[in-house]
Amino acid sequence: MSQDTIYSKKLPSVPPFEFNENVAGVFNDMIHRSVPLYRETVKRQAQLAARFYTKGTAIIDLGCSNGNFGMRLLNEMGKRPLRMIAVDNSAPMLAIYQKLLDNHPSGNQIELIQANIQDLAMEPASVVILNLTLQFLPIAERDALITRIHQTLTPGGILLITEKVIHEESQLSALQQEFYYRFKGENGYSNLEISQKRDALDNVLVPDSVETHTARFNAAGFTKVDIWQKWFNFTSFICMKDEEES
Repeated sequence: MSQDTIYSKKLPSVPPFEFNENVAGVFNDMIHRSVPLYRETVKRQAQLAARFYTKGTAIIDLGCSNGNFGMRLLNEMGKRPLRMIAVDNSAPMLAIYQKLLDNHPSGNQIELIQANIQDLAMEPASVVILNLTLQFLPIAERDALITRIHQTLTPGGILLITEKVIHEESQLSALQQEFYYRFKGENGYSNLEISQKRDALDNVLVPDSVETHTARFNAAGFTKVDIWQKWFNFTSFICMKDEEES
Protein backbone atom coordinates (compact mmCIF):
# COMPACT_ATOMS: atom_id res chain seq x y z
CA MET A 1 0.00 0.00 0.00
CA SER A 2 1.60 3.28 -1.14
CA GLN A 3 1.71 5.99 1.52
CA ASP A 4 -0.26 9.19 1.11
CA THR A 5 2.23 12.07 1.02
CA ILE A 6 0.29 14.30 -1.39
CA TYR A 7 0.05 17.22 1.06
CA SER A 8 3.24 16.58 3.04
CA LYS A 9 5.14 19.50 1.47
CA LYS A 10 4.08 23.14 1.43
CA LEU A 11 2.30 23.88 -1.85
CA PRO A 12 2.40 27.38 -3.40
CA SER A 13 -1.36 27.02 -3.92
CA VAL A 14 -3.62 24.09 -3.09
CA PRO A 15 -5.68 22.90 -6.07
CA PRO A 16 -9.20 21.57 -5.54
CA PHE A 17 -9.28 17.91 -4.56
CA GLU A 18 -10.00 15.39 -7.30
CA PHE A 19 -9.78 11.62 -7.65
CA ASN A 20 -6.90 11.73 -10.12
CA GLU A 21 -4.05 9.30 -10.71
CA ASN A 22 -2.05 10.61 -7.74
CA VAL A 23 -4.96 10.11 -5.34
CA ALA A 24 -5.86 6.72 -6.82
CA GLY A 25 -2.30 5.51 -6.22
CA VAL A 26 -2.46 6.19 -2.48
CA PHE A 27 -6.22 5.92 -1.96
CA ASN A 28 -6.22 2.91 0.36
CA ASP A 29 -3.69 4.50 2.70
CA MET A 30 -5.53 7.82 2.53
CA ILE A 31 -8.96 6.45 3.31
CA HIS A 32 -7.87 4.14 6.13
CA ARG A 33 -6.00 7.02 7.80
CA SER A 34 -8.73 9.58 7.09
CA VAL A 35 -12.04 7.77 7.63
CA PRO A 36 -12.66 6.34 11.11
CA LEU A 37 -13.92 2.75 11.19
CA TYR A 38 -13.60 2.44 7.42
CA ARG A 39 -12.67 -1.25 7.49
CA GLU A 40 -15.57 -2.04 9.84
CA THR A 41 -17.95 -0.02 7.65
CA VAL A 42 -17.09 -1.92 4.48
CA LYS A 43 -17.13 -5.29 6.26
CA ARG A 44 -20.62 -4.81 7.72
CA GLN A 45 -21.99 -3.28 4.54
CA ALA A 46 -20.82 -6.32 2.58
CA GLN A 47 -22.56 -8.58 5.08
CA LEU A 48 -25.75 -6.53 4.84
CA ALA A 49 -25.61 -6.50 1.05
CA ALA A 50 -25.19 -10.29 0.95
CA ARG A 51 -28.15 -10.67 3.30
CA PHE A 52 -30.52 -8.42 1.34
CA TYR A 53 -29.42 -9.29 -2.20
CA THR A 54 -32.21 -10.86 -4.24
CA LYS A 55 -31.52 -13.06 -7.26
CA GLY A 56 -32.64 -11.43 -10.48
CA THR A 57 -31.80 -7.91 -9.27
CA ALA A 58 -28.57 -5.93 -9.10
CA ILE A 59 -26.36 -4.51 -6.40
CA ILE A 60 -25.37 -0.99 -7.47
CA ASP A 61 -22.33 0.75 -5.98
CA LEU A 62 -22.47 4.46 -6.78
CA GLY A 63 -19.06 6.08 -6.37
CA CYS A 64 -17.25 2.74 -6.12
CA SER A 65 -13.69 4.21 -6.17
CA ASN A 66 -11.09 1.42 -6.35
CA GLY A 67 -13.37 -1.43 -5.34
CA ASN A 68 -12.88 -1.97 -1.63
CA PHE A 69 -16.56 -2.69 -1.09
CA GLY A 70 -16.94 -4.82 -4.21
CA MET A 71 -13.97 -7.05 -3.44
CA ARG A 72 -15.17 -7.52 0.12
CA LEU A 73 -18.65 -8.42 -1.18
CA LEU A 74 -17.28 -11.04 -3.58
CA ASN A 75 -15.55 -12.76 -0.70
CA GLU A 76 -18.66 -12.45 1.46
CA MET A 77 -20.89 -14.00 -1.21
CA GLY A 78 -18.57 -16.96 -1.70
CA LYS A 79 -20.05 -19.22 -4.38
CA ARG A 80 -23.40 -17.42 -4.49
CA PRO A 81 -23.86 -15.78 -7.89
CA LEU A 82 -24.64 -12.09 -8.08
CA ARG A 83 -24.91 -9.19 -10.47
CA MET A 84 -23.21 -6.00 -9.40
CA ILE A 85 -22.78 -2.67 -11.16
CA ALA A 86 -20.01 -0.40 -9.88
CA VAL A 87 -19.96 3.20 -11.07
CA ASP A 88 -17.40 5.97 -10.75
CA ASN A 89 -16.34 8.96 -12.83
CA SER A 90 -12.62 8.46 -12.06
CA ALA A 91 -10.80 6.46 -14.73
CA PRO A 92 -7.68 5.92 -12.53
CA MET A 93 -9.83 4.47 -9.74
CA LEU A 94 -11.65 2.12 -12.11
CA ALA A 95 -8.36 0.98 -13.66
CA ILE A 96 -7.19 -0.22 -10.24
CA TYR A 97 -10.55 -1.87 -9.60
CA GLN A 98 -10.44 -3.70 -12.93
CA LYS A 99 -7.03 -5.20 -12.13
CA LEU A 100 -8.42 -6.57 -8.87
CA LEU A 101 -11.39 -8.08 -10.69
CA ASP A 102 -9.15 -9.64 -13.34
CA ASN A 103 -7.33 -11.51 -10.57
CA HIS A 104 -10.45 -12.70 -8.73
CA PRO A 105 -12.20 -15.94 -9.75
CA SER A 106 -15.62 -14.27 -9.50
CA GLY A 107 -14.53 -10.88 -10.83
CA ASN A 108 -16.69 -11.17 -13.97
CA GLN A 109 -19.80 -10.74 -11.80
CA ILE A 110 -19.04 -7.04 -11.32
CA GLU A 111 -19.51 -4.63 -14.22
CA LEU A 112 -17.59 -1.36 -14.06
CA ILE A 113 -19.07 1.78 -15.58
CA GLN A 114 -17.32 5.14 -15.90
CA ALA A 115 -20.01 7.79 -15.56
CA ASN A 116 -21.38 10.53 -13.36
CA ILE A 117 -23.77 8.77 -11.02
CA GLN A 118 -26.42 11.45 -11.59
CA ASP A 119 -26.59 10.38 -15.26
CA LEU A 120 -26.75 6.62 -14.70
CA ALA A 121 -29.87 4.76 -15.86
CA MET A 122 -30.31 2.36 -12.96
CA GLU A 123 -31.84 -1.09 -13.32
CA PRO A 124 -33.90 -2.75 -10.55
CA ALA A 125 -31.70 -3.30 -7.51
CA SER A 126 -32.15 -4.93 -4.13
CA VAL A 127 -29.11 -3.09 -2.69
CA VAL A 128 -27.61 0.31 -3.47
CA ILE A 129 -24.33 1.50 -1.92
CA LEU A 130 -23.45 5.17 -1.65
CA ASN A 131 -20.25 5.52 0.36
CA LEU A 132 -18.71 8.95 0.98
CA THR A 133 -20.08 10.06 -2.38
CA LEU A 134 -23.21 12.18 -1.94
CA GLN A 135 -21.08 14.78 -0.14
CA PHE A 136 -19.21 15.48 -3.40
CA LEU A 137 -22.37 16.17 -5.42
CA PRO A 138 -23.85 19.66 -5.81
CA ILE A 139 -26.38 20.13 -3.02
CA ALA A 140 -29.15 20.86 -5.52
CA GLU A 141 -28.72 17.40 -7.09
CA ARG A 142 -28.76 15.29 -3.93
CA ASP A 143 -32.51 15.01 -3.35
CA ALA A 144 -33.16 13.82 -6.89
CA LEU A 145 -30.50 11.11 -6.64
CA ILE A 146 -31.90 9.68 -3.40
CA THR A 147 -35.39 9.73 -4.88
CA ARG A 148 -34.16 7.83 -7.97
CA ILE A 149 -32.44 5.28 -5.73
CA HIS A 150 -35.69 4.71 -3.85
CA GLN A 151 -37.51 4.21 -7.15
CA THR A 152 -34.79 1.83 -8.35
CA LEU A 153 -34.91 -0.40 -5.29
CA THR A 154 -37.18 -3.42 -5.33
CA PRO A 155 -39.64 -3.81 -2.42
CA GLY A 156 -37.70 -4.62 0.75
CA GLY A 157 -34.46 -3.38 -0.80
CA ILE A 158 -31.90 -1.26 1.05
CA LEU A 159 -29.74 1.80 0.57
CA LEU A 160 -26.48 1.73 2.52
CA ILE A 161 -24.92 5.17 2.76
CA THR A 162 -21.97 6.56 4.72
CA GLU A 163 -21.26 10.27 4.83
CA LYS A 164 -19.17 12.82 6.60
CA VAL A 165 -21.70 15.02 8.41
CA ILE A 166 -21.78 18.36 10.15
CA HIS A 167 -23.61 19.02 13.40
CA GLU A 168 -26.29 21.69 13.40
CA GLU A 169 -25.13 22.92 16.83
CA SER A 170 -21.93 24.95 16.47
CA GLN A 171 -20.19 23.80 19.66
CA LEU A 172 -20.79 20.15 18.87
CA SER A 173 -19.69 20.73 15.28
CA ALA A 174 -16.43 22.24 16.52
CA LEU A 175 -15.94 19.32 18.93
CA GLN A 176 -16.44 16.80 16.15
CA GLN A 177 -13.92 18.60 13.96
CA GLU A 178 -11.41 18.76 16.80
CA PHE A 179 -11.53 15.02 17.39
CA TYR A 180 -11.45 14.28 13.69
CA TYR A 181 -8.22 16.23 13.31
CA ARG A 182 -6.90 14.42 16.37
CA PHE A 183 -7.72 11.12 14.68
CA LYS A 184 -5.80 12.15 11.56
CA GLY A 185 -2.85 13.28 13.65
CA GLU A 186 -2.80 9.94 15.46
CA ASN A 187 -2.60 8.28 12.05
CA GLY A 188 0.55 10.17 11.13
CA TYR A 189 -0.75 13.22 9.28
CA SER A 190 1.05 16.48 10.10
CA ASN A 191 -0.71 19.77 10.79
CA LEU A 192 0.44 20.94 7.36
CA GLU A 193 -1.10 17.90 5.66
CA ILE A 194 -4.36 18.31 7.55
CA SER A 195 -4.52 22.00 6.71
CA GLN A 196 -3.73 21.61 3.00
CA LYS A 197 -6.14 18.69 2.61
CA ARG A 198 -8.86 20.82 4.25
CA ASP A 199 -8.13 23.62 1.76
CA ALA A 200 -8.26 21.16 -1.15
CA LEU A 201 -11.66 19.88 -0.06
CA ASP A 202 -13.15 23.31 0.58
CA ASN A 203 -16.26 23.71 -1.61
CA VAL A 204 -15.56 20.24 -3.07
CA LEU A 205 -16.77 18.12 -0.15
CA VAL A 206 -19.82 19.84 1.38
CA PRO A 207 -21.34 17.81 4.24
CA ASP A 208 -24.97 17.78 5.34
CA SER A 209 -26.29 17.30 8.87
CA VAL A 210 -27.82 14.03 10.06
CA GLU A 211 -31.17 15.84 10.20
CA THR A 212 -30.86 16.95 6.56
CA HIS A 213 -29.99 13.43 5.44
CA THR A 214 -32.87 11.91 7.37
CA ALA A 215 -35.36 14.42 5.98
CA ARG A 216 -34.08 13.68 2.46
CA PHE A 217 -34.50 9.93 2.95
CA ASN A 218 -38.02 10.38 4.28
CA ALA A 219 -38.99 12.72 1.45
CA ALA A 220 -37.75 10.16 -1.08
CA GLY A 221 -40.06 7.54 0.43
CA PHE A 222 -37.81 5.73 2.92
CA THR A 223 -39.87 5.27 6.10
CA LYS A 224 -37.42 2.89 7.81
CA VAL A 225 -34.11 4.65 8.43
CA ASP A 226 -31.48 3.79 11.01
CA ILE A 227 -28.02 5.00 11.95
CA TRP A 228 -26.15 1.76 12.49
CA GLN A 229 -22.72 3.32 13.05
CA LYS A 230 -21.52 6.77 14.04
CA TRP A 231 -18.13 8.23 14.91
CA PHE A 232 -18.31 11.95 15.65
CA ASN A 233 -18.81 13.44 12.17
CA PHE A 234 -18.95 10.17 10.19
CA THR A 235 -22.31 8.41 9.95
CA SER A 236 -23.52 5.19 8.33
CA PHE A 237 -27.24 4.82 7.55
CA ILE A 238 -29.41 1.94 6.39
CA CYS A 239 -32.60 2.94 4.57
CA MET A 240 -35.16 0.22 3.84
CA LYS A 241 -37.85 0.37 1.19
CA ASP A 242 -41.20 -0.95 2.37
CA GLU A 243 -41.97 -4.45 1.12
CA GLU A 244 -45.43 -3.36 0.01
CA GLU A 245 -44.09 -0.69 -2.36
CA SER A 246 -43.73 -1.21 -6.07
